[in-house]
Amino acid sequence: MDGAKLHLKEWLVAQVESGKYEGLCWEDEGKTMFRIPWKHAAKKDYKQTEDAALFKAWAVYKGKYKEGRDRADPTMWKTRLRCALNKSTDFQEVPERNQLDITEPYKVYRIEQDVCLSKPGAHPQTKYVFKQVKLSPRSPGYPENQCQKEELQAHKEEKPCADDLMREHMYCEITEKKNLIQVPDPVNFFSPILNITDFRMEVRLLYQGQTVTKVITESLDGCFILQGHVPLGNEQIYGPCSAQQLSFPSPGSAALPDCLAEAMNRLLCHLERGVLLWVAPDGVFIKRFCQGRVYWSGPLAQHADRPNKLEREKTCKLMDVPSFLNALQNSLQGKGPTPSHEIELCFGEEYPDPNVPKTRKLIMAHVVPLFAVELLQRFSLGQTEEKHQNLTSNAKGKKID
Repeated sequence: MDGAKLHLKEWLVAQVESGKYEGLCWEDEGKTMFRIPWKHAAKKDYKQTEDAALFKAWAVYKGKYKEGRDRADPTMWKTRLRCALNKSTDFQEVPERNQLDITEPYKVYRIEQDVCLSKPGAHPQTKYVFKQVKLSPRSPGYPENQCQKEELQAHKEEKPCADDLMREHMYCEITEKKNLIQVPDPVNFFSPILNITDFRMEVRLLYQGQTVTKVITESLDGCFILQGHVPLGNEQIYGPCSAQQLSFPSPGSAALPDCLAEAMNRLLCHLERGVLLWVAPDGVFIKRFCQGRVYWSGPLAQHADRPNKLEREKTCKLMDVPSFLNALQNSLQGKGPTPSHEIELCFGEEYPDPNVPKTRKLIMAHVVPLFAVELLQRFSLGQTEEKHQNLTSNAKGKKID
């Protein structure tokens, strides 16, 4: 690959095939699942050179550890790979196959089939193209030249868990004209390739329709929405990560009746591990860890009039960026409505629920990816300016006549 860095999927499959690491092997003949050794460092028979070898190799490969320069930290090595696995849409843990209470414990992961818009067999680093709107001279979060792009990429590489989250399979292959996102004629564009680089979200927590918390996330790794705090160091769940933590406030903060506050407290007990929510170049994703059920609505929801449930410990795509851009293009050409970009989560109660308004649901979250807000505002500005220019031109023409 001419020295090009492999993504986690390609790298890890190569390690399984190499046979270099004891206990790292295929779980099935079809090579759709594999075992990964998962011995806790606190065990008496733990040997760093053997039991941490794979985790160390990943840290070395990503440039996070150099022999003789950095202090050996097996726990952090393991955390980095675990975070990468949890964030990646290429892998799905298979909890029912895990064996964590034996002498040589291991976890089992399934390799998910690639889902992309380009043709099967396309290079994993294939890109889609989207032409940026030339409406404002500077726009936060959108690199205007190659130097800014490189600075942004360097910033991403500093984040231990963002390496595999910020995957570049958003953009379609330039040579495949059928997959290019066409640009509406009335708006001025320029041609440099633009990645979605604003990974922030506005997140509001609501108790019975009342906003009790509102934040703008800043971490490239997204945010946990949960009761309490992420259980740092819990080897069987997910471990430390730089994702922002958004905890549910006390029901007392909403001044609700005692009976409702008690019901909320009972519900919150089941939301300790919460959900992990993040924005990537190709969409908005979520992964549910909590025992309590979570339902949602949004651009990719299967149902608009009945509940959509999130499966536990399974990555779910809530919004697709290419689809959003196509819908925005159609809207600008008068071929469709403004694309949807808002996401709602409902904790512990079925949603959408045609019989119960959302203002009566105990605990909800309203999520808005800010890149979508900015694009909608910029396109709206462009349309307004164009209409103004047309009106001015028409007015001048009438005066001349």
